[in-house]
Amino acid sequence: MTRRVDPDLTLIRLLGDGRMHSGEAIAKHLGVSRAAVWKALRRATERYGLALCAVRGQGYRLPVPLELLDPGQVLSALSEEGRSSVSRLEIHDEIDSTNAHLMSEAGAGAPSGAVCLAERQSAGRGRRGRVWVSPFGVNLYLSVLWRYPLAPSAMGGLSLAAGAAIVSALSECGVPDLALKWPNDILWQRRKLAGVLLEVAGEAHGPSYVVVGVGINLRMDPNTADAIDQPWTNLSEALGDQPYSRNRLAAGVIEALTSALDRYGRDGLLPFLPHWERFDAFRGERVRVVLGDRATEGLHAGIADDGALLLRTADGVVRVQAGEVSLRATEAAQS
Repeated sequence: MTRRVDPDLTLIRLLGDGRMHSGEAIAKHLGVSRAAVWKALRRATERYGLALCAVRGQGYRLPVPLELLDPGQVLSALSEEGRSSVSRLEIHDEIDSTNAHLMSEAGAGAPSGAVCLAERQSAGRGRRGRVWVSPFGVNLYLSVLWRYPLAPSAMGGLSLAAGAAIVSALSECGVPDLALKWPNDILWQRRKLAGVLLEVAGEAHGPSYVVVGVGINLRMDPNTADAIDQPWTNLSEALGDQPYSRNRLAAGVIEALTSALDRYGRDGLLPFLPHWERFDAFRGERVRVVLGDRATEGLHAGIADDGALLLRTADGVVRVQAGEVSLRATEAAQS
């Protein structure tokens, strides 16, 4: 387990409870003079992109409490089987990308079951090269490395299995109205709540390894989300006033994902298809599939056993492989 601690983060952790802290108490906690407190506060909150409330005569606080990730809390929330599936757990204050980090570690021999989480990503990525907006401490960014004796070509349905696992974890938290959008988006009321990004490498005939990255919007300020080019939502909106623990949610996602990765190696995609079909957001609707500068419209006719999208067109049923297209409801379907 790895976690780098610095004075700025120490201050953010102190303020993370959302309560008012006097300048005198902050100075004592940091071991600095009272005069140095404001400079330290401004540096820390600007560095992590956080707002700061200051009340004369009372002190300072964050407008919204932060539950920062803690390795002990995450591990203690896992079942015994879940803990045995995690070979190592890293939590970073900031990283370029949890996926990029684990892909690099995998190339250096990191074991199956390595898990990486981050409070913030400076270069978070979604499918098709999109930016994944990754502000500090308010969402969930995690990746899991898994090794298989299989060839990379056998990983075609894994993104669907991962998506089904994430829906299961969110359902366990009490999130209603969840849906899956092929190949690996998780929606709430037709707005994106979470996404999955898979990266695979290995020998042509095996073995191979995959890094599965998961991003879940938990409580994101709309002012930080200008780069998101599609309708999106937060877990806080989906749950309403129902409280949740960020650390327990991380554990639930890790548990569901490692279990799915293990089962996929034994049984492939087939056991996950009934769960996927239950939550399929577009089944039976007319959709538009975009590949490069070409678009094809047809009826979403389900998912093949290998994870391909089945699109019923005027020319018959077309198979569309995951990772090559984006999928949107047609205007007729959205009206």
